[in-house]
This record gives sequence, C-alpha cells and structure tokens, in this order.
Amino acid sequence: MWRQAVLRRVVARKNFHGLQNRAFVAFLPQVSRDQTLAPVSSFESSFRYYSHWVSSKSCLRETTRLFSSNPSEQSESLGSEPFENDKDSVFGGVVEGSSVFDGIEDTLAVENGSDLGDNEVVVEDEEKDEDLDLEKLESVLSLLQSSGIIDGSIESSLEEIGLSLNEELVVRVLETPYVPGENLISFFKWVLKKPEFVVTSRAVELLVTAVCIQGRNVYALWDLVKEIGEKNKGILNGEILNELIALLSRLGKGKAAFEIFNKFGDLGCAPNADTYYLTIEALSRRSIYDWASTVCEKMLNADMLPGAEKVGKIVSFLCKGNKSRDAHLVYLSAKEKNINLPVSSINLLISSLCRKDEGVKLAMEMLDEFPKEERKHAIKSFSHVINGLCRANDVTGEKQLRSYCSEDIEEAKNLLLKMIDAGPPPGNAVFNTVINALSKKGEMGEAKKLLKVMEGRGLKPDVYTYSVIMSGYTKGGEMEEACKILNEAKKKHSNLSPVTYHTIIRGFCKLEQYDRALELLGEMKEYGVQPNADEYNKFIQSLCLKALDWTTAEKLLEEMKENGVHLNAITKGLVRAVKELEQEEVGTNEIAATA
Repeated sequence: MWRQAVLRRVVARKNFHGLQNRAFVAFLPQVSRDQTLAPVSSFESSFRYYSHWVSSKSCLRETTRLFSSNPSEQSESLGSEPFENDKDSVFGGVVEGSSVFDGIEDTLAVENGSDLGDNEVVVEDEEKDEDLDLEKLESVLSLLQSSGIIDGSIESSLEEIGLSLNEELVVRVLETPYVPGENLISFFKWVLKKPEFVVTSRAVELLVTAVCIQGRNVYALWDLVKEIGEKNKGILNGEILNELIALLSRLGKGKAAFEIFNKFGDLGCAPNADTYYLTIEALSRRSIYDWASTVCEKMLNADMLPGAEKVGKIVSFLCKGNKSRDAHLVYLSAKEKNINLPVSSINLLISSLCRKDEGVKLAMEMLDEFPKEERKHAIKSFSHVINGLCRANDVTGEKQLRSYCSEDIEEAKNLLLKMIDAGPPPGNAVFNTVINALSKKGEMGEAKKLLKVMEGRGLKPDVYTYSVIMSGYTKGGEMEEACKILNEAKKKHSNLSPVTYHTIIRGFCKLEQYDRALELLGEMKEYGVQPNADEYNKFIQSLCLKALDWTTAEKLLEEMKENGVHLNAITKGLVRAVKELEQEEVGTNEIAATA
C-alpha cells in the first residue's frame, strides 16, 4: 500500500542519517589516536577532522548512491562489496554482519527520541487502514472536495459509493483538509441517518473544529450541533460549544453567541470560565453591555473566573459599556482569589468609577492597593480620583445647581499630601485642581498654603493657578488680596490671560468701583493682553445698568472701534437708551425749573 511504501522510503533515509551519526561517534576515538592530525579540542574541530577523513576514504562517494532515483542502483550500492567488506570504512565498523535495514525500529526510536513502543502505533494505524476501504474513502473525499461540479446531491452520490460506515472512516473524512464546511455538514447529516453509525463526542468535536477553522457556515453548524445535543444527551461538551461561541465572537455575532450560552443547560453541558469570557467578549463587541452584565453576574455567582488577562479584559469591556460598578464587582472577586489584574485594566476601572460621584470613593480605595513599583507610574489614576473628589456634587438633581463638599475637598487635599510623601509625585495639574476647589469653597488660607507647597517643590504656578485664587478672593469681596495675587502673577509671568484681568474687573464692577476697573482695563494692553468683545460688553452693561454712566460707555465704544472690536447691537441699544433717558430727565428738570 502507498502508506507502507512511503514509510519504507522515510525509514531508509532516517536509517542512513542514523548510520552517519553513529559513524561519527565511532570515529572520534580514532581521530585522537591519529598522530598526523592535531588534537581535538572541540566538537567543531572534531567534525572538521571527521569530514577530512571521510573524504580521504571516499566513503561518501560510495554511499551517496543511496539517494539515487533508480531502485536497482540503490540495491547495488547497498549490496556492493566495498561497503560491506571494507574494514577501514567508517560504515563497515558499524554495520558489519548486518543489512542496512536491520534495526530500523531502533534507529527511528533514537532519531525521534522515543522507545520501540511508538512503532506499535504505526502498526496499529496500518491495521486501521486495512480495515478501511481506501478506494471508497478516496472516492468520498474526491466527491466532497469537488462537489461543486457534480450532478445531483451529495447524499445521493454518497449512497452510490456504498460505504461501510464506522467512526474511523468518519474521522478520516473530517480530518482531511480542503473540504468545504458546507460539504462536511452535509456529509455528517447523511452519516447521522445511518443506523450503523453511532455518533460520538470525538466526531462532533472534529466536525466543529473543521468548520470553525474555515469561519463559514456557522449557523448551519449550530443548527446541526443543537439537533445532535437534543437527541443524544451527553454527546456534547463545553469545549465544543465554546468553539462555536469563539467563532461567533470573531464574526461579531453577539446575539447568536448568547443563544448558545443559554442553551448549555438544555444540551447537558456545564459552562466553564472560558464560556463566560467568550460570551462576554462576543456581546461586548456588539456593544450589548446589558446582556454582558447579566452573563458577568452569572459568572460571579458560579465562582468561575478565567485567568488574570481575561479577567482584565472583562473589566475593560464593562468599563467601556459604562458598567463600572459591575466591573468593580469583578475586580473584588479577582482580588479575593489573589488574581492580579493588568495595570491597564485597573487604571481604566478607576477612571470609569470617577465619572460618577458614587464611584469616587470606590476608586480611592483601589489606590491603596497599588503595588509600590506601580504606584510611582499611577499619576493618571490619582489625578482621576482627585478630580472626582474636587468635582461639585449634584445636590438638587439639576446640573446647574451643584455644590462642593468640604469633606471631599479635604480628602482630595490629604490625598495630594500622600502623593508628595509616597508618590506618584504630583504636577501642576493636580495642585491646580485642589487649589481651584478650595478657592471656590472660600477656603483661601488653605489654597495659599498649597500654593507655597507647590513653589517649595520647585513647581512654577501657572497663570491658571493665580487666576483661580484671585477668583476666590474676588468672590468674597477681598479685592486687595486679589490685587496682591495679581501683582505676584505679573512678576512671575510676562504674559497674562484675559481671564486673569476679567476676574478682578468683574469684582470691582460688583463693588461699583468703576475707576479701578477702568485702570485695569487700560493696564491689560501693557501686559500683552487685548480685551475682547465680551470683556467690553460686560463692562459697558455694568456702567449702563448700575452707574447709568453712558458717557464712559460711549468712550469705551470709541475705544472698541479703534481696536477693531465690534459690540453687539443689544449693548449699543442699551447705551442709547440710557443716554436718551438721561436727556429726557434733564429736559424735564429744566422745564420744571423754568416753570
């Protein structure tokens, strides 16, 4: 048979290489005794001397004929007298008194690193081949691989071949490459109709693997597998269904994967950790996060978590779907089992928890569990928590009405101090966040203390830092303190922002100290800050509505024209209305005085 012929050729070649290797080993002592050659100091030098000696003995010239394409030449070479009787030949000392094919099993065992028991498998395979009708098997494979050009259905063609079905034949068909998946499914359906064939888990598993590799016909495959599982309890297992779910996940079929997950109990299979992971992954790829959260809950109830990397991906999936609380439950379950999640997943979970007020405290607890070697690189996670603590809380249910919590701001300040002591080292952004919260809460003393701490650490407060402190003082009416901070900002920064001046100008306008406000408006240009339309607009409105000073307002209008800034029509109309109102009042007073 063809398998045996191929096997004999492979065995002959392996035996020849084995003889060469043993000849080399036998040759090494002889090299050391040869006084004409240099001493052997390494394996490479030994091999070099061996090659030189073999070429001098013309051994390769006699043995290369083993690979001749003519069988008669091979037999002549193997039985040639010089090869068998030459006592000086390297092969003569090894195979003297035996044929080349004697001990083939031993040679193969040495080459393959196995004992003689492996050859029993080969014999067993040959016996199985003899049990099969190879001609009919070849006809079946030819039919399945070329079914696109045959007449009639595959089933009718299979009937004509007249197969004697058994598991080994079905397995051979399923293991054969280049058979389209739809043909394998049709073949298996035909096999199931035969009473002499008893379906096994091995056959179903091979079918699922073969079709899944091709990545097509997944729905037809699932229908067939489901039918088999419903009719034959105990045939299916979790690995078979997991492979189907994995393929559906790759194809983006999340709902179909969820259907298979829900069928585990009906098909007599128990889901394992990979089942939960693959289903959550499939649902997340289609953004069906509500169903993914349900599967995640079942996974936690079953106490079946996959490995650390997969748990980290589950946490990431849930965070992307705005399911940070569910992701945190998975994190806690992994923590109980001493499963260390990837740092990237932990960072994503912390940032997701900090998006909502109720999740900030959970995120802050996670910061304490950072390993020391990872803590110094976790600046983003610490920043997210501090931003969440310093964020105004929604106390009325309306986003417009929010309030800062003193306790949260205090915790943010303490966390900032911990960062200074144990890392990660805070930067300007973290300091600015806490200083801003303290300023808006009116705790200006604490804000200035942090400003000094910031400077003491070698950090240079930026314009924003000074602006938020000035805003806090202005809000409390402490304009002198705000001006001190402004002067300090002028010394540290040559270019200030419009917001810096706008904050103090608005403060003076609230106190109706318009002269001071006008001075600051003129001072802005000296520091490279050009007032914008909004700045003029609010100032002119304050002059008209509170001071009724349309004269100053008109001067500002002229200044705006010179600077190429245009005021909106509403404010212009306000200036005209105040002017006309004052003129009418003056006219009325003159008439009354004349009368």
